[in-house]
Amino acid sequence: MTPSTILTDAILLELVKKNDEVAIATLLDRYKDKFYTAIFLLVKDKYIAEDLFQEVCIKIITCIRNGNYNDDGRFLSWTMRICRNLALDYFRANKRKVKVTLSDGTDIFSVFNFGKEESFEKTMMQEETAHRLRKMLDMIPYDQREVIVLRMYGDMSFKQIAEMTSTSVNTALGRMRYGLLHLRKIMDEKGILL
Repeated sequence: MTPSTILTDAILLELVKKNDEVAIATLLDRYKDKFYTAIFLLVKDKYIAEDLFQEVCIKIITCIRNGNYNDDGRFLSWTMRICRNLALDYFRANKRKVKVTLSDGTDIFSVFNFGKEESFEKTMMQEETAHRLRKMLDMIPYDQREVIVLRMYGDMSFKQIAEMTSTSVNTALGRMRYGLLHLRKIMDEKGILL
């Protein structure tokens, strides 16, 4: 067990306030996958997600250093709210931009996406499963997708999701239920196995 895995979030947050670079790296490394995944599933674009991920990290550290976050044991919920808000800000800012698509409906810039070749069968299978899940999430309404992403990837409670989305807990539960039903229906219709 390394020393960084022993440190709690509360200890790391105190060290971040004191500009401890190792604590910053440890804290961000601990949650980076959750941040990126949540952002990616909301914006559905790898490069935009990478940019927003960097903004999220900067905002988190800046807020902590400036004393704008008081540790109440809900660090992940607070950071997931930042991820969601930056994704929404992105959508608002880019609402009027024209998207150039090919005849098959894909973004023209995806043609220039040069991925790394994976050498392990397991990694390829995991990526294929993740790809299928992302495509299915794209097929359901945004409000349902948002609740599923926050719940599954953000480990947020329905109460936290309700607060974040300015809805009731019952609405959040309903969106989760209908979202999962939509996903199941898509899987059945298309014969998709995960």
